Parts: sequence; C-alpha cells; structure tokens
Amino acid sequence: MAAAKKAAGKTVTIKQIGSPIRRQPDQRQTLVGLGLNKMHRVRTLEDTAAVRGMIQKVGHLVQVIEEA
Repeated sequence: MAAAKKAAGKTVTIKQIGSPIRRQPDQRQTLVGLGLNKMHRVRTLEDTAAVRGMIQKVGHLVQVIEEA
C-alpha cells in the first residue's frame, strides 16, 4: 500500500543551469543533495517540503521544468 501511494505522489523536474564554481560550500552540497553536480543535468524528484526548500536555496542555479 505504501509503495502505491509513493508512486502516485507528486514530482518535480529540475535542471541545473548555473555552475557551482565560486559558490558557497552549502550551495554546492545542496546541488549534490538534489543529484545535480554537473551543468544541464536533469532530475525528477518527489515533491516534498525538504526538496522545495533545497530548490529555493539554489534557485539561482536551477530551473524548475515541470511540476506533476
């Protein structure tokens, strides 16, 4: 039952558009936590409050492509 609920959850697709070079270490680690450590990499993640907070923290380095 839990697996079915998780699969039906909302997702958010993000793309890295900015370089982590010369950024604060916590911003670099946030990108790594999101699975984005190279330019133009795209990830689809579960839409949770924690992920939204991470996206907001590095909003100048990522682009939200799709919210489903």
